[in-house]
Amino acid sequence: MNYDNFTTFNVKAENAIAWVTFDYPPVNIQGLPMLADLNRLAQKLEVDREIKVVVFQSAHPEIFVAHADTNFLKDMSATAVSRDEVKLLDLQVVLERISKLPQATIAKIEGFARGGGHEFALACDMRFAARGKAKFMQMEVGMGILPCGGGASRMARQTGLGRALEIILGAKDYDADQAEAYGTVNQAFDPDEIGPFVEALANRIALWPAESINACKQAVYASIDQPIEAALKEEAYWLYQATSQTPALKRFQWADDNGAQFEMNNQRTWEDMVVSVQDVNG
Repeated sequence: MNYDNFTTFNVKAENAIAWVTFDYPPVNIQGLPMLADLNRLAQKLEVDREIKVVVFQSAHPEIFVAHADTNFLKDMSATAVSRDEVKLLDLQVVLERISKLPQATIAKIEGFARGGGHEFALACDMRFAARGKAKFMQMEVGMGILPCGGGASRMARQTGLGRALEIILGAKDYDADQAEAYGTVNQAFDPDEIGPFVEALANRIALWPAESINACKQAVYASIDQPIEAALKEEAYWLYQATSQTPALKRFQWADDNGAQFEMNNQRTWEDMVVSVQDVNG
């Protein structure tokens, strides 16, 4: 798969990982060119079974992804529409497409992620932030609107209602450690630690079958929106999708034939065992 000729970022694909580096001077503004690039990237990734992990990072020393470009926001309609007439915004559609990618997506945030940039990070599966560099904010309320790239919709799913409203209505910067405490990022790291951690995590996830990565994603996302009975049915559904497309049954048979599951040493070293079992494919 060719990942060249993007305007707002570059892509390096190796070892089943796509490293997407935003590089759109002067400030990585989230405008129509970036949305077009992200949409085209998603189109490619949706059919690329060789890529298992996508890491989003930035070449800018101070900014991850900036807010939405006011150049296209100022042209929005000033006329209210009914619920029956409303359609999703381009920003919502593109970020939801990123959210639904079959790959695991990681945002490595080492700079400002405000407004639409913050909403982009929330659309990723996992987020990690560098202390002293990452800053987050939803400023939309002060401009007279609301976070409309999924921020109002995804924030409470990460933080709970009260904290989401504090972030959205307070319209203040918060840092990496606060983001970790709030739940908007998985973990905060010192600047020299975030790169090695994300690289190691991405490489570990890239060891697993692409189909089981996607099945895990789909089941977890379904659990947010559905009652427990329906969510459990989703788990069962995606289990069968995985067993039909991966070497899972061969690996279970291998473990049974070798008595591996009953070995006490294996019980102590499952973190390594799950890596070594990737060699069992037939």
